[in-house]
Amino acid sequence: MTEKISERIPAEARREQILAAASLVFGERGYFGATTDQIAKAAGISQPYVVRMFGTKENLFVEVLGRALDKLLVAFQQTIDGWKADGSPADQLGRLLGLAYVNLVEDRGILLSLMQAFSMGHDPVIGAKAREGFMTIYTLLRDEAGFEPQMVRSFLAEGMLLNTLLGLRLPEQYGLDEASTELLECTFQTKLQLVLDVVGEKSA
Repeated sequence: MTEKISERIPAEARREQILAAASLVFGERGYFGATTDQIAKAAGISQPYVVRMFGTKENLFVEVLGRALDKLLVAFQQTIDGWKADGSPADQLGRLLGLAYVNLVEDRGILLSLMQAFSMGHDPVIGAKAREGFMTIYTLLRDEAGFEPQMVRSFLAEGMLLNTLLGLRLPEQYGLDEASTELLECTFQTKLQLVLDVVGEKSA
């Protein structure tokens, strides 16, 4: 029945449905901990259908990584283009890009799956794709945003901290632990409520 229902959905919509589910499953369980069966259940379709569409788990993970990188790069480029069009002060761009990055938490799997991919540098396929994507982010910030290398380093370090806090599920400790609450407020600032709302929805 699930398969018959999924057949009525356009191919691109089905593809996005699977990638969105896989993004979250891979993000939370890691590449080795996730299975295509778990991903199929999360997407509401059959496991054989996932395999037919993507082949191997490795191929699916690479597609998830590509989706995450594309969404991140589009968000950054749109922010940079908007900043240039508005003629905003140069010192505002870093803050605007930071807000664009945090907004991606609404699709929680994006940031978590990126973190999983960046930890797999040893893998000849996934590691190569992750390195290429990471350096594409670096060059975008350097060339399009005009950041000096040291500023790019600081920006990327801040992003990794956000990913780490999400991976640790630290937002779930907000208000329960003084040190965790302090770190979350300092890190997410005005976007903290968005993060808490998204985490609350996923936990419900």
